[in-house]
Amino acid sequence: MQDVYNAWSKASELERWFLKKASHSNQEKKPIPQNEPLQTGYFYSWSWFLSEPVENGKVLQANGTNHFQFTFAGDCIVDVKLSEKLEYTQVELHMYNIPVDELSKEEIRLNCQSGWAFYLVNLKSIYEGGIDLRNKDERFNPMVNN
Repeated sequence: MQDVYNAWSKASELERWFLKKASHSNQEKKPIPQNEPLQTGYFYSWSWFLSEPVENGKVLQANGTNHFQFTFAGDCIVDVKLSEKLEYTQVELHMYNIPVDELSKEEIRLNCQSGWAFYLVNLKSIYEGGIDLRNKDERFNPMVNN
């Protein structure tokens, strides 16, 4: 479970399965090392392969073992809970506070739904078999797996 928690909380691990670049800072907005876990009140700046936007947000809760919560896509909140099921670590992700206007329904709800589904599969692939499913080849247009 600690490996999967680190996958969410350390820049070096986030870049293995989710991001092209992760930059993190403490409450004073001073950068923290790539291998130091995010803590409650810390900030992040994330970017993806073949995608221009940079996502900036704040860690709302980080208990160091099985719960990680952060802002995402503006004021939305992503809640990640880990639990042990038999000999496996189960990842449960909930995203809420999504605005209900038509643009947010498409840009946030639908895009994030397909994005989270892909990246959770990639998390499983990386940590169980070492295969990265992301497209990093700039000759292709952006797609769900980048």
